[in-house]
Amino acid sequence: MLVQLRHRLLNPNLSSLLNFPSPNPHKSPPFSLSLRASISQKTNSRTASTADPSKPAAAASEAARFARTMLFVPPGIEPDDVTEDMVLPGSNIVVGPYAGDAKIKEVNFVKSSNRPKECPRDDRPEFAMLGRSNVGKSSLINSLVRKKEVALTSKKPGKTQLINHYLVNKSWYIVDLPGYGFANAPESARMDWSSFTKGYFLNRETLVSVLLLVDASVPPQKIDLDCANWLGRNNIPMTFVFTKCDKLKGGKKAKRPDENIRDFQQLIRENYRQHPPWIMTSSVTGLGRDELLLHMSQLRNYWDQE
Repeated sequence: MLVQLRHRLLNPNLSSLLNFPSPNPHKSPPFSLSLRASISQKTNSRTASTADPSKPAAAASEAARFARTMLFVPPGIEPDDVTEDMVLPGSNIVVGPYAGDAKIKEVNFVKSSNRPKECPRDDRPEFAMLGRSNVGKSSLINSLVRKKEVALTSKKPGKTQLINHYLVNKSWYIVDLPGYGFANAPESARMDWSSFTKGYFLNRETLVSVLLLVDASVPPQKIDLDCANWLGRNNIPMTFVFTKCDKLKGGKKAKRPDENIRDFQQLIRENYRQHPPWIMTSSVTGLGRDELLLHMSQLRNYWDQE
């Protein structure tokens, strides 16, 4: 299991994922927790692992080390207990007991906010979508909710200039944040990302996780790495969502999306002791849609128990 899973994570094979069946959601058992439940890499090392006595000690230790450094092991699972079939396809995300109903039955636009303090204050958990302005953020939102134009798409980078809240199933939010790096946006529309979006991250107590979107059709971009490093330094939980995994850029020297993802992951491993959760997606083919929603469900269900 260890060798096969390591190869699968370090060498993502896009073609093998296009028709991969989605796993069955696990039902979440009743429980109560008193922890803040900010989902981050720290939760993975919060409890000590217990080796399976049926495994050789060295193999169990190596498997646990691999799980801790390469996989996102959610609360409720020990690294020693992870098996290959528990890892969502096209990702490093382990499905745990907190995963539940991931279906989106209803979505409604709530409001646009000019400042973080104007955002809804009703204690519902939320996931923030963040990325470069042409990364496909609106397309991913529309794909997740299976409705066109819930989030307006545009060929002009930098169109989203507000914090937009969408209420899902009357119980949690998808938050569409302004994109960064939009060089073609008009001067009057540009903003100081540091004072605007960062203020939301640092003060939003209902934020479960940031979905940091990264364009897999192009080589790793410094601006994405800088954003990831800032989130990491401020202990803000995040999941890398690789978009446009179906696209192939022209040119003899152009790399495939899975090659760009591998290069990006290598850079992340140089700065993180544990690799944050990541998943491959495509708004065109639907790749990763159900898997991402399942991942979000287990983060949300754990957060709800605090």
